[in-house]
Amino acid sequence: MTDNTQEALDFVDFVNASPTPYHVVHSVKAELAAHGFVQLLERDAWSIDTLKKSGKYFVTRNGSSLIAFTVGGQHAAGDGFAIIGAHTDSPCLRIKPISKRTTEGFIQVGVEQYGGLIAHTWFDRDLSIAGRVYVKDGHKYVPRLVKIDKPLLRIPTLAIHLNREANQKFEFNKEDKLLPIAGQTAHSCADDPELQMSPEQFQSVQSVVQRHHVGIINLVAKQLQVEVNQIEDFELLLYDTQKSVIGGLNDEFIFSPRLDNQESCFCATRGLIASTTSLEAQTGIRVISLFDHEEVGSKSAQGADSSFLPDVLHRLTVASSFYEAMSKSFVLSSDMAHGVHPNYKANYEDKNKPELNKGPVIKVNANQRYSTNSPGIVLLKRLGEDAEIPLQLFVVRNDSPCGSTIGPFLASKLGIRTLDLGNPQLSMHSIRETGGTFDIEKLVRLFRCFCERYHQLEAVIHADG
Repeated sequence: MTDNTQEALDFVDFVNASPTPYHVVHSVKAELAAHGFVQLLERDAWSIDTLKKSGKYFVTRNGSSLIAFTVGGQHAAGDGFAIIGAHTDSPCLRIKPISKRTTEGFIQVGVEQYGGLIAHTWFDRDLSIAGRVYVKDGHKYVPRLVKIDKPLLRIPTLAIHLNREANQKFEFNKEDKLLPIAGQTAHSCADDPELQMSPEQFQSVQSVVQRHHVGIINLVAKQLQVEVNQIEDFELLLYDTQKSVIGGLNDEFIFSPRLDNQESCFCATRGLIASTTSLEAQTGIRVISLFDHEEVGSKSAQGADSSFLPDVLHRLTVASSFYEAMSKSFVLSSDMAHGVHPNYKANYEDKNKPELNKGPVIKVNANQRYSTNSPGIVLLKRLGEDAEIPLQLFVVRNDSPCGSTIGPFLASKLGIRTLDLGNPQLSMHSIRETGGTFDIEKLVRLFRCFCERYHQLEAVIHADG
């Protein structure tokens, strides 16, 4: 077992434990706490004056976004921030607020598409549910995480005998055909009188039992070890029960859901933790900022276009030196990159074809879909040389659309120099994606080097005269 394979194995475990953004944050919190990071709450009073030098902290918002940071032992007012940004969400199907459906003797569940998923990959998969459930606990309403480790749902395709064009084109209405089955009405407990609400009882919103199939509610209640009537509401997502694994002839591939963008979340967390071994001698503040809702535009209270990161940075800066600190700061916006696909090589720009397991990819776009520019590339080149990490470059073809990231949001909101990068992968936004096993360790080392070396390098890379 080599170090780079162990990092990949740990990442596989991370993905398998984290089917939703809430679980991603929970997994990151657990790892940070195990390494001495202290949780802060936004509702409490805290600032750079109340935190300790060489301290390690994290704060969450909505349970689906997280910011962690370390304060250098030699930190002084006006020092900059070394920030790694990523996102916790992935394209998926989410259970609708009123999901109860029955057709032709089948129990069906109404779902809503979240983000730009490759929808046809969700057919004929063993699906289950996970997410956040609000439970009444005495006089309080508290969030609990649930993950049902059992295949519950499936979206069956139509037999080829009834659709002879299935191999020529696979077209379907996403409202009518992307509808999972969860059982048969003949075997349902939906008529259990103990689970029905009295029609005389006023409710401002129908109960979860009335809005969703009782069998699903029973499973959630059993998993959380609560009574059904304690469940007030939930946000449940569908996920593929097939585990993330390492594969390939030489264990060079990761076959997995949600590589985009849990791989960046995992590597950022590991890189920040690894950098704490030299915390006493460091200046400045190192930050990882993991945002929800990137896949739907980042415009939410906990997205990259929210006040979350600016609020935390303001708290960590003496008021008179905030803008000085911003001018000395840098963001590495980490999101997965498009590795070259051997069956579709014509879809890639001829000279920019990143390969799996060849190292992190610097993403460039003249139209600012990515925020990379030459000072950032100079910085990454120095980091790559210091840590002995190969780097690749990517740009889309002129006749191809280009996705975007949290990078442009953070750059324009804060005025901080920003570079977009990420590990290469295949089948981005599919229910099963493919990445490189040996790229995990490379990105962790790059992030560690960024945390440890940025404040020395920043002073010698000039963006303005």
